[in-house]
Amino acid sequence: MSTKQDTAAISAAQAILGGLDNIRSWQEDFYRDLHRHPELSHQEQRTSRRVVDTLETAGYQVHNKVGGTGVVGVLTNGAGPTVLLRADMDALPVREETKLPYASTAHGTDRDGHDVPVMHACGHDIHVTALLGAARLLSAGRAHWQGTAIALFQPAEETGDGAQTMIDDGLAKLLPHVDVCLGQHVLPLPAGMVGIHAGPFLASADSMRITVYGRGGHGSMPQAAVDPVVLAAMIVIRLQTVISREISPTEPAVLTVGSINSGTKSNVIPDHAVLQLNIRTYNETTRTAIIDAIHRIVNAECAASGSPKDAEFEIFDRFPLTDNDIPTTTKVHKIFTEEFGDRCFDLPEGAASEDFSAIGDGLGAPYTYWGVGGIDPDAYRKAAAAGRVQEDIAVNHSPRFAPLIQPTLDTATQALVTAAMPWLGR
Repeated sequence: MSTKQDTAAISAAQAILGGLDNIRSWQEDFYRDLHRHPELSHQEQRTSRRVVDTLETAGYQVHNKVGGTGVVGVLTNGAGPTVLLRADMDALPVREETKLPYASTAHGTDRDGHDVPVMHACGHDIHVTALLGAARLLSAGRAHWQGTAIALFQPAEETGDGAQTMIDDGLAKLLPHVDVCLGQHVLPLPAGMVGIHAGPFLASADSMRITVYGRGGHGSMPQAAVDPVVLAAMIVIRLQTVISREISPTEPAVLTVGSINSGTKSNVIPDHAVLQLNIRTYNETTRTAIIDAIHRIVNAECAASGSPKDAEFEIFDRFPLTDNDIPTTTKVHKIFTEEFGDRCFDLPEGAASEDFSAIGDGLGAPYTYWGVGGIDPDAYRKAAAAGRVQEDIAVNHSPRFAPLIQPTLDTATQALVTAAMPWLGR
């Protein structure tokens, strides 16, 4: 049952979104330009400049270079709650294969000093463009809301440290008390759809680097060596039992060995091997159990192989759990249902990870985070009917990931404005 407040919120959203036709052409051009000029994590200089220019033109007070390349726009419109809307800006070291007329041919230098191709393979260009569109609409529609709107553009989501970098750089001191944080992500679902989920939504993630040691020697004399390649292989096989035999089948968790590096030549037994693992969990108890199991297995296999030196463990690129606040999510879900009708659905939890929650946690504000579809609905339906969604629909981080510009941009912009209105709407 809708209340007076619900009715006022949806009316405010619809009045503000009445200006969408006026910015649509600008948004589409901005998106193509941004897609053509992606930048790696912590290197979002051009993107930041374009964001700053747009926010200043729309009348926002702008804080630049927060956490390196982060940008925060603040628009105060009378007394009332403060709502923070967030977008991430960075791209990935991926060579684009979409064949779009605005495809990226950019290159960059990664944090290891390597020259790499760069692509917006995760849709952050959609996020930035949609939030800038929402910021412009909120500025133009000030007669329909009151309070403070904050548009936050975050660097380095892909490395999992951009949000915390902004917090550590004094983000809270730049802002009034924030009542709620809202964010979204484009997903490989039909464009025009909006999915939201209360409670734990996206997994926490830990990347772990493990170095195990052997004793090098000639490939013809293995008896004089301790082979770290065999040791690493045994560790990989044994790690497959952690999820299947040590974690309850009802507890979602993922453990992936994504990289093994050892040796330089076919007839030389090397003296060490490096494994890189990724762990996805939804609670700290499961995370601790998995990490403990990894240590136990690696140490035991090293002992079984006669390793001359203890293994070394390093956790890096950690992402926090995204645990959507239930009252906040319920409020947003309700107004989404009013705005989008049957295009709004309950999105199940996923094993992907985000650092958005570090913003809410760092500011002491509840948050919710949702997904918007970005795939051509006809192509998705065709793939689904043929049972080929996994094969035919490119997902985030794929070199073929190419969100349909419309209705994706319209939907993402609508979602941001609509979600803010339960707090800001008159």
